[in-house]
Amino acid sequence: MKYHEKYGDAFYGGPNVILQGLHKDTPAAIDNMVKDLEGQIAKRKKFSRRRTHNDDADIDYINEKNARFNKKLERFYGEHTAEIKQNLERGTAI
Repeated sequence: MKYHEKYGDAFYGGPNVILQGLHKDTPAAIDNMVKDLEGQIAKRKKFSRRRTHNDDADIDYINEKNARFNKKLERFYGEHTAEIKQNLERGTAI
């Protein structure tokens, strides 16, 4: 009954009822939301880090997209092409 007195005709709803602005958030709920959002931001900062560039690694790519593609190729076909790579490095490839 308390809500019926508070909202009046808007309590039951209808085609012309707009409830926007009638509800007020409690300060405790706002503080809880702020605390949760700050926790999400802190968690995101902790897990997102930029990968460092290794200067000692061999450069076998022309840009970052090509470097990722080369890593995928090596992951899937590396065991099949290991002998060919060794022959090319020794200079005994046919």
